[in-house]
Amino acid sequence: MTQFAIPTPPTVALPIADSEQMFPVRRVYCIGRNYAAHAIEMGHDPDREPPFFFQKNPDNLDPSGEFPYPDRSSDVHHEVEMAVMLKSGGSNIPIDLALGHVFGYAVALDMTRRDLQGEQKKLGRPWEIGKAFERSAPVGPIHPVSKVGHLEEGPVTLKVNGELRQEGDLNQMIWKVPEMISYLSDYFELAAGDVILSGTPAGVGPVARGDLLDIAIEGLGGLRVKVR
Repeated sequence: MTQFAIPTPPTVALPIADSEQMFPVRRVYCIGRNYAAHAIEMGHDPDREPPFFFQKNPDNLDPSGEFPYPDRSSDVHHEVEMAVMLKSGGSNIPIDLALGHVFGYAVALDMTRRDLQGEQKKLGRPWEIGKAFERSAPVGPIHPVSKVGHLEEGPVTLKVNGELRQEGDLNQMIWKVPEMISYLSDYFELAAGDVILSGTPAGVGPVARGDLLDIAIEGLGGLRVKVR
């Protein structure tokens, strides 16, 4: 029996809709600027250039429905996204086989310390300090493919205190889910438990303590998140 020098960290696991089973998380990949309108609002050309990814940590995913406003930032932004959960993986996955590796989908948020991210951009440094902080990815229950199928279109919305802030459609993604999986697998060996956040539509903006965020994707229901 292996003896560890320190207590073993807990496995990050997310709830599955209408199930007592949980989904264990291995890695979290996030695609940047995957909706043309969002690329434009961030000051970039929306042309279909090769995708780029950054990572969050597995324990950044949080199904609690609460988002604690982080320290060291005064400009935290909401970004509503569809999360893609993998049941298997591999390397160099062909696009036409990619969806066979998907377990299910969920609504999620990529909360961003925009001020800290901006500082890192100016210095040409990685984004993790702005992206991969504690509880920075609120997430809803996972809906298995066996129940909802593969989502290629449908409204994506985010409201802050009842006011519509973000609105888009899954069909507006520049890089579709099969392409993201295939591209990532050329550079990383994907595996069961990997999660991909698939990008956000236009309308990102700041949140404040006390705000109530309502996010929804057609076919995946909604998630209400309290900023505290």
